[in-house]
Amino acid sequence: MRRSRMLAAVVGALVLVGGVGAALRAAPAPSTAFLTDDAGRALILNGFNTASSAKIAPDGMPTFTEADLDREHTDMGTNFVRFLISWRSVEPEPGVYSQEYLDRVAERVGWYAERGYSVMLDMHQDVYSSAVTPSGQNGNGAPAWATYLDGLPVGDNDMWEMYYLEPGVMRVFDNFWNTTGAHPELTDHYANAWRAVAERFADSPAVVAYDLMNEPYGGTLQGPSFEAGPLTALYQKTSDAIRTVDQDTWVCVAPQAMGTNWGTPSGLRAVADARDGEQRIAYCPHIYPLPMDLGGGYTGSSRAQVDATIDAWRGNTLRTAAALGNAPIILGEFGLDTTLPGALDYVERIYDTARAMGAGVSYWSRDPGPWGPYEADGTERNLAATLDKPYPRAIAGSPLEWSAGADRLEFSYVPNLSITAPTEVYLPARTFPHGANVEGVHVANWNPDTRILTLRAPDTRQPATVTVTPRR
Repeated sequence: MRRSRMLAAVVGALVLVGGVGAALRAAPAPSTAFLTDDAGRALILNGFNTASSAKIAPDGMPTFTEADLDREHTDMGTNFVRFLISWRSVEPEPGVYSQEYLDRVAERVGWYAERGYSVMLDMHQDVYSSAVTPSGQNGNGAPAWATYLDGLPVGDNDMWEMYYLEPGVMRVFDNFWNTTGAHPELTDHYANAWRAVAERFADSPAVVAYDLMNEPYGGTLQGPSFEAGPLTALYQKTSDAIRTVDQDTWVCVAPQAMGTNWGTPSGLRAVADARDGEQRIAYCPHIYPLPMDLGGGYTGSSRAQVDATIDAWRGNTLRTAAALGNAPIILGEFGLDTTLPGALDYVERIYDTARAMGAGVSYWSRDPGPWGPYEADGTERNLAATLDKPYPRAIAGSPLEWSAGADRLEFSYVPNLSITAPTEVYLPARTFPHGANVEGVHVANWNPDTRILTLRAPDTRQPATVTVTPRR
């Protein structure tokens, strides 16, 4: 407990310094970069992480069925998934890549593809590996053969985050990043594991991005020295490996979790994309404001602290994305126990912030329970209705801004007349039961079964503003 309080104090100081620093700089402009589909349309990515249950499952698969996906699609109109995969499953033995595992991943990707989703494959880790403790229950990600504790201990902790401070866990990360000088081969294995994944999914139109590492941690090397050094170097090595087999899929890079999740600046450096043509490097940070990360609600003095963190996080995220080469932004994770006071207000605040930034969102997570949209018995929870908002799924041009409430959507964009595919808008059955009134452009089609409204392209390149409200 003393260690937890110490960590909270250190992080609180970091967030305060980061927030003050952000406040002293001019507010950055929203992102103008977006992932695009094969038709050239800008994608507004909206979905879930699927799912935490995959982390230690023997077959590496989440507890999630095709019927579950149908329900999610019907209830919330999602079009995106950050699908968890693991190094341990991809490369169970050194240099051996499991095609059986990749077959299982491909089957699930097929479910999403049939329903028009975009998929980001996320090489997930927490506390490096399940092999850091004898129980195998306190970490996930790396295979046991790549886990070198060098005899250092890992004690028991009530908070899983505290495992990161254990000597053995620090050492496995130091060995991975080769700050010990003992294991230069591990990052090569990691990059080549990603190459095997990319080789399998290079021709999958549904797979739009590869999220190279979940919440990187530097062991004894932290902050800008870690991000600008070993982390950027790994991203460069891995991106280069991917580009030998896949020239088109976006590569998503994330900052270290400690600090940046709480609003502090990132020291990540740009990755040179080896593909032919414009770079396809995206930025995928997470946000877990400290009061929420410690289990608090969004109310009282905690709410003011969280709001300050969100503001600092927004500014620092936009600056990092710009420094990475005007990279598109995907909020890879945020979430909380929605039984906490003010929880749904917090969810709304994060989505409003993402819209204002021009960022896609994948909520953590699709697992049942107090953080998710359903109970274990399938009962819909409060989160489902909160997330079921109208949004433009794909825009035939360059998005400028957009906002959404339960029964109103407004967005503006500059049309690209060379794009022949229409702009698509999702409208919830909850609040648009009879379709919509549309101002600003002409409607091409309304499909009440899929809840997709398609819009005709304007005949000029002048900015268009679209307003969508329920038909009464």
